Amino acid sequence: MNMSGFYKSLCFLLGFFSVQTKAEKEVNVATWGTAVQSTTYDQYWYVQYALDGLSNICSCTAWQTDPWWRLDLMKTYSVNRVTITNRGDCCESRINGAEIRVGNVSSNVSSNPVCAVVSTIPAGATYSYSCHGMEGRYVFVNIPGTSRILTLCEVGVYVIFPGNLATGKNVTQSSTFGSWISEQAIDFNPGFTQPSSACSSTNVQTNPWWRVDLRYIYRVSIVVITNRLDCCPERINGAEIRIGNSLENNGNNNPICTVISSIPAGVSSTYICNDMEGRYVNLIIPGDSRFLTLCEVEVYGEGPLLKRTFLKMKLKSSWSLSDPAVRVQLLSQLQSVLVERGFSDVKLQWTQPPEQEVMRKEAAPDFLSVRDAV
Repeated sequence: MNMSGFYKSLCFLLGFFSVQTKAEKEVNVATWGTAVQSTTYDQYWYVQYALDGLSNICSCTAWQTDPWWRLDLMKTYSVNRVTITNRGDCCESRINGAEIRVGNVSSNVSSNPVCAVVSTIPAGATYSYSCHGMEGRYVFVNIPGTSRILTLCEVGVYVIFPGNLATGKNVTQSSTFGSWISEQAIDFNPGFTQPSSACSSTNVQTNPWWRVDLRYIYRVSIVVITNRLDCCPERINGAEIRIGNSLENNGNNNPICTVISSIPAGVSSTYICNDMEGRYVNLIIPGDSRFLTLCEVEVYGEGPLLKRTFLKMKLKSSWSLSDPAVRVQLLSQLQSVLVERGFSDVKLQWTQPPEQEVMRKEAAPDFLSVRDAV
């Protein structure tokens, strides 16, 4: 059947029928901080060995009263759990009775609440202790008593981060300074100790920018920006947060949520965007000879927004749409075009109104009325 000049309806769905649950992610933040211990045994069992990822190299205090090990996370976190790996070569009972504490007092171990008490850990084993979201900047491991020694072969501190829409998404920036790649702005790590491996930064340039593609359109309620701690916090001043669906000018022409006046060093500042709709979130600093450095970007909102779109298509073809193979080929070609335009999870469905029989009205026969002659 020649379909030229006929219209058919094609319905396709952009998005999903159910709202995605923004997954929370548990992250080991222990290596983001700095550690100290009350003493060091033989000057070789250094404190940082408890954070080096090697379970056969350990930290250890000298024999003393109430030995302790302390991790400064550099900011307050809600700690979900702490893991401890015991030494595997000998003396596994030395860890018995150790206390794990989480709190905000750096100078006094006992002033911080107890998360758990270690009863025993087999040689070389790693045990996990739930802290149920205890809040604190400092994590202590201490052993009360006289003539005690504290050996830690690994310590992990796990934090659950909420559903940041930017997590795992594609990011890019106008240029890259050294190893300060764009992905480091969404790695959860605020870069307080090693910013070059945890923060993003452009080169010095005109109008530097950074962009995250959320893949779908969301209503963005807030954006959180963490500034670098080590130096030059004023570089972020004047940065614009823009949200929208256009990639014109690399997304930098989208509507403005806010302009950042300043963020103190190492601080995370929250900006309200009032449910602005958009797929792309950009940060741009207008001006010449500017850097854009971001130690963390968080995007929160609702979505993805569900849209149903109906198309009327005029098919200029001799193909017969009564053939199922032709319909499948047509949908496949349309889906390829949509993927090229960024709609990677489109569901296509073919619908066609039933054909209706067209009745042609026949002309009524002429009747000749003959009157009887008078």
